Amino acid sequence: MKYFLIAGEASGDLHASNLIRSLRERDPQGVFVGMGGEKMREAGCRLVQDCREMAFMGIVAVLKNLGKVHRNFRIAHEALLQEKPDVVILIDYPSFNLRMAKWCKQHLLQTKVVYYIPPKVWAWKSWRVHKIARYTDLVLGIFPFEPSFYARYGYDCQYVGNPTIDSIQVALQKKSGVTYTHPIIALLPGSRKSEISHCLPDMLEAARQVQTSHPDLEIVVTAAPGVEDAYYRCLMGETDGIQLTRDTYSVMRQAKAAVVNSGTATLETALFGCPMVAVYYIATSRFFGKRVVDFFKHYLFHDGYFTLVNILLGKEAVKELIAEQFTATNITDELTRLLDDSSYRDAQAADFHQLADILGTTPAAQTAAEAIMKVCV
Repeated sequence: MKYFLIAGEASGDLHASNLIRSLRERDPQGVFVGMGGEKMREAGCRLVQDCREMAFMGIVAVLKNLGKVHRNFRIAHEALLQEKPDVVILIDYPSFNLRMAKWCKQHLLQTKVVYYIPPKVWAWKSWRVHKIARYTDLVLGIFPFEPSFYARYGYDCQYVGNPTIDSIQVALQKKSGVTYTHPIIALLPGSRKSEISHCLPDMLEAARQVQTSHPDLEIVVTAAPGVEDAYYRCLMGETDGIQLTRDTYSVMRQAKAAVVNSGTATLETALFGCPMVAVYYIATSRFFGKRVVDFFKHYLFHDGYFTLVNILLGKEAVKELIAEQFTATNITDELTRLLDDSSYRDAQAADFHQLADILGTTPAAQTAAEAIMKVCV
């Protein structure tokens, strides 16, 4: 069979690569084409576009790169018409992939459309559940409550396990990478340049403040795939002793505490058992303050939370600093508490253990591959 995969970001590239390997085990003669990153290429996928040319977040970033956005759609359309795949597999990246799902159903009538890691419709924009069901043949969710959510609307969704669990289990088994001789504070500012530029300066300021009372601590900034070191160095300035690394999992495994920008990284950090504080930047908050926070919490976030950890647990296990609450001073206070208050830190660790139990141990890539093979028969 011929498979066409679309992943627009680094995390999707990783999960798509694992899925490709699982599909290849079941279909050794399978042909894999798609849009993604280096990990997909390493797994044997021929890329028609690199995801570094696709990762635009927010209205401003999309408008600034509107030409590239239109070009990416054109590249996808032309490649799909030429390849005529048996199945199109969409991985996360809803702003692009939802439109591609509709296009495929209109122009590739014999092609199955599978959504692996579907949009978080249970958190915001729940109306998209109808669009997903209309334009896909199979929805493979990665959170255990997703099937019941879809069922409320009369649709099917199969829980296949969480791919983050798979990746972390592999990392823990290998136990390779950089080893730090001093305790560290990890800073994870996000995967897109816009996020990094907004988050990293306050993260660094807070970490330096904590370092004054904990001089043995090292500060380590994790770099995202596709974002050059020079971009970080420009934001970091003259920062003697502050390290930049791309070995994120080694950092998570060893850090005493972390400051994490919202997204999959909060879930990864929790599953490594690393104490953390989560941040979420909103540009308009400087003008509208608390009203913006209230709007996001009550209308856009699931149960008032923005981190996957808190959503899954149904409580604020991780301190969330959003909009005008996201300040260096507030980060400093929370990091200090995580480092100095053992009972507070232990309570968070217990919550993280519960989180792992909720997600379970089902191998996501293998289970998803089996489901895809069945729908394509």
